[in-house]
Amino acid sequence: MRVAIAKEIEVGEHRVALVPDVVAKLVKQGIDVWVESGAGEGSFISDDAYRTAGAEIISDRNTLWREADILLKVAVPYEYEIDQMREGATIISFLNPLEKFSVVQRLANRRITAFGMEMIPRSTRAQSMDALSSQGSVAGYKAVLIAAAALPKYFPMLTTAAGTIAPAKVFVIGAGVAGLQAIATARRLGAIVEAFDIRPAAKEEVQSLGAKFVEVKLEESTVAEQGYAKEVSEASKKRSQEVLTEHIKNSDVVITTAKVPGRKAPVLVTEEMVAQMKPGSVIVDIAAEQGGNCACTEPGKDIQRNGVTIIGPLNLPATMPVHASQMYAKNVFSLVQYLIKDGNLQINFEDEIVSSTCITHAGEISNQRVRDAVLSNQPSTISN
Repeated sequence: MRVAIAKEIEVGEHRVALVPDVVAKLVKQGIDVWVESGAGEGSFISDDAYRTAGAEIISDRNTLWREADILLKVAVPYEYEIDQMREGATIISFLNPLEKFSVVQRLANRRITAFGMEMIPRSTRAQSMDALSSQGSVAGYKAVLIAAAALPKYFPMLTTAAGTIAPAKVFVIGAGVAGLQAIATARRLGAIVEAFDIRPAAKEEVQSLGAKFVEVKLEESTVAEQGYAKEVSEASKKRSQEVLTEHIKNSDVVITTAKVPGRKAPVLVTEEMVAQMKPGSVIVDIAAEQGGNCACTEPGKDIQRNGVTIIGPLNLPATMPVHASQMYAKNVFSLVQYLIKDGNLQINFEDEIVSSTCITHAGEISNQRVRDAVLSNQPSTISN
């Protein structure tokens, strides 16, 4: 079996699917590993490091894509890249299948078996494969550093000869993996931290990190499958915004992390809330790629409204490619190990990990959730 690691060509994507330590483990198991020349450059990994690990370096990109049994990537592949793959091959990557419907259909049409890393179930068995969590942790950490750099004041309390400086007040919206890492990072920098999440179960996690949990009691379920937050009613959104307004107004920094898989990010910070914030305050919107939690966010840009800096970063994990790649590589390796039995790829759709993660197989959209999403958006392109 040949496993190939593609070089990422998406602008700003500096991660790589496998690092040399993980490559060495695959080689030790008798798997041929091909690495596209320069694949590790963005993560400061040389071709020689991969050679030392036992991989073969391939300069011809077309050959690598055409000859791979399992192709490993980070970013969603372009459709023309998919066309280079041979029928029956396998790709493991982030695929964004609940939005990139044309990519999903192209994979099905090409009879590619595709596994989406963002679809790994939140379960104990799949914990080592959970790429959303590993990369979300990077995003939460980096968001706070961005905020600290943009804020025109200290984060920690300081006692100086010129007097005592009060600590910054940070408000984190969304206490998933990214939010919890943001809380922990802001606390380590000495800020006073509050956090909000519509899921009641998040309270204990927030408090364990030394932050205050802002609670809003809603009269509906706020938890979707696998523990993710789900989109709530307009009434619940309004109730949440009423409570959030006061906390946002009093904060120096607001970090927003609330996302709903396959949907536009909910707007939790309105223009009116931004107008009430103190000049010099900072908002870092981790959900910018999905439209943003702040009504003023412009994805990929830093803007100002009424003296408030609003930052909408894109692909934060790619800005810390060394550790982001190390963690992603372990996630991918765990999945590959799980799927390969006796040197062959084994696909058992009765297994939750496989049924959740496998998007296309044997010419069909195999994941029911993705199939339903495609059907509701592009009914004429469904594979039968």
